[in-house]
Amino acid sequence: MAKQGSLPFTVGKTDNFFDRLGDYIGDVFYDILPEQGYELRDEQIYMAFQLEQAFKNKRTIFAEAGVGTGKTFVYLLYAICYARYKGVPAIISCADETLIEQLVKKDGDIEKLEKALGLSVDVRLAKARENYVCMKKLDPLAQQTEDEDILRVYDEIPDFVFDQGISMQKFERYGDRKEYPWVPDEKWEAIAWDPLQQCSTCEWRHRSGQTLNREYYRHAQDLIICSHDFYMEHIWTKESRKREGQMPLLPEASCVVFDEGHLLEFAAQKGLTYRFNFHALHNVLTGYMGQDVREKSLMLVEDILELHEKWFNRLAEQAVRVKGSNRMDVSMSPDILEMARTLHRNVDQLLEQLVFDAELFTMDDYHIKIIEEYLEFFSYGLSVLLKDDEGIYWLEENETESSLVIMPRLVEEVLRKEVFSKNIPFVFSSATLSQDGDFTYLADSLGIKQPEAFSVESPFDYESNMQVNGHTETNQTDKWKKIGEQMKTNDGGSLVLFASEEEMSAFREWAEEKEWPFQVLYEGDEEISTMVRKFQYDRSAVLCAFHMWEGLDVPGASLNQVIISSLPFPPKDPVFQAKRKHAFDPDRQVDLPYMLLRLRQGIGRLIRTSEDRGTIQLWMKEEEKQIHREAVERVLPVAMDWKD
Repeated sequence: MAKQGSLPFTVGKTDNFFDRLGDYIGDVFYDILPEQGYELRDEQIYMAFQLEQAFKNKRTIFAEAGVGTGKTFVYLLYAICYARYKGVPAIISCADETLIEQLVKKDGDIEKLEKALGLSVDVRLAKARENYVCMKKLDPLAQQTEDEDILRVYDEIPDFVFDQGISMQKFERYGDRKEYPWVPDEKWEAIAWDPLQQCSTCEWRHRSGQTLNREYYRHAQDLIICSHDFYMEHIWTKESRKREGQMPLLPEASCVVFDEGHLLEFAAQKGLTYRFNFHALHNVLTGYMGQDVREKSLMLVEDILELHEKWFNRLAEQAVRVKGSNRMDVSMSPDILEMARTLHRNVDQLLEQLVFDAELFTMDDYHIKIIEEYLEFFSYGLSVLLKDDEGIYWLEENETESSLVIMPRLVEEVLRKEVFSKNIPFVFSSATLSQDGDFTYLADSLGIKQPEAFSVESPFDYESNMQVNGHTETNQTDKWKKIGEQMKTNDGGSLVLFASEEEMSAFREWAEEKEWPFQVLYEGDEEISTMVRKFQYDRSAVLCAFHMWEGLDVPGASLNQVIISSLPFPPKDPVFQAKRKHAFDPDRQVDLPYMLLRLRQGIGRLIRTSEDRGTIQLWMKEEEKQIHREAVERVLPVAMDWKD
């Protein structure tokens, strides 16, 4: 086995690295992998030599490769070799935790590559902060709850977390969501990090799970794997963290691979989102009032707090709930906008007063920095809201909290400057990057000028291995009955994909009153990788999901039927409403492309190897059938057989 950190081929003093890399890649795909039982695929070899040019010239490349082309092996091999050549780790950014699991699980793609090529790869995961337990939330909750799931998590927290006198050398990594698979997503939110936590002032910060895991992954030699959301959070917080004397969330990278790169725009928007919690500003400013500050500052704070409360109350009065979402649409009436302008002016004035208060040396420098950081955040978010047609906004409410969320409508300029201006290779990999072979839409939305691009089709024989059945929905109850029959006729072994969480919940309410001869799993009941393993190893199980249109990789008999309960159109939430508003033809420019792309991804969950066989059951409403049948049938791998 090749030594960890060393190139798997030799490069002499007079050799060119890329010449030697090209020779090695040829040996791998023409000789080594076939000798290990892997199929020789022309599509894979073509992709490999396209990527070589992108790495050699430090370009951005869109690598659209169908299911079964072996694209993951290609980009992993280049990323590992290039990282070792540069002495700087490569970053693999994935759409979500499901795709990350596909890479790092036992017998996953990285382990397969290690075994086939005799490599030892140093790969470490950089997970988003909400994937770690928050001791500031868990500790008080454990003292008052009787919930066994929560108490079990608390009992498994290492002793050093509570022992303030113990040496830091005794610290070990803990707190990853994956370590507590029995906790449903709903309960996990009660004990996990969330955007309202002020980590920089937290007494647990040096012993928190996310801090210790971050210290670990930063020292990876070969690969750091994260989600798109986390990568974008790193990009947007990098400079502010440096100003605060903190390390960026991720280290510098030799190259970046975006797996399922067509989803990067949504992650970029999410990463640039400003979330104004009603209580957060109140807590920051009351903390400021508790310091030794001047009367002028105190009066300004009181004005801001009073106006802020009126503003939130007015927002709540105007808000209209979006069906199938926890988001509420807000209409920015003239009086709400005027309140926002006054708040913006007052906050900017307070930032100026903070400079004078700091010069009195009566406030702790650390508290000044925290207050200043939040006020700047608040001011900039309001500026996005007040700029004509640049912001997307909505209100979110739960039992205890109310938050205004502000998101930029367009992110291409920021991405062009902060990401794609770097002189390193960027690789976008997915089976769905183009629209009928045209990559313009993706390139423009991400601010990428003149990318290299190519497409290779799947090598699978879909005509022999896949059947697609079309079904027309007359009413929801009848549809549930027929989907239940499809599950039973297939003896389980099915993935049921829903267009939304609300739709899955409606099916679950119906299904839980029935008896099933197999296990029915629902997304959110357990940690995702644990649930996928259960589904994979129980050949009769059924997995119901609303997020797993991409990334899920379950080859073999465990998954031989994919039931698509509805066409996956985008929700009517404020983000997509803004896209529709600025489209010449919203149906054809926004809704249809999104639906078709997601549909192609969902269908791609079925056939994962050349031996796989199976059936797609695709449901449509009669109106959708009349309007979209032709477009849907064009993207299907085989002709659809309409059953009803």
